[in-house]
Amino acid sequence: MHENIETDLYRRWIDDIWNGPNDRAKLAEIAEEFVDEEFVGHWPTTDVIGPGKLAALVAAVKATHTELTYSLEVEPFGGDGFVAARWISHGALRAGETDYSSGNDILRIEDGRLVECWVASPGI
Repeated sequence: MHENIETDLYRRWIDDIWNGPNDRAKLAEIAEEFVDEEFVGHWPTTDVIGPGKLAALVAAVKATHTELTYSLEVEPFGGDGFVAARWISHGALRAGETDYSSGNDILRIEDGRLVECWVASPGI
């Protein structure tokens, strides 16, 4: 598979943030490495601005689960400053029920940093 800056950043998005630590401060530290200060994430019910707010959203999602993992259903593909992929998540909610979700992401990249994201998924 051909890797490029866009697909490499998407893998970090999934591996380092969504499958990363649960702690908000650690998530923010990781996000600041490759998520731009001006980042805007567009989720179906909210917009998130900046790596700190992104870390807060991810930590809040993780706090509702005792286990939560994300994997790729469609490998990332992109170029010219954009990348897209389809993911699935499996987990156990704190109430004990099994949770499954899926979604599609499109991310825009400038100067090697994530600057904008559009998420199509149920939930947030």
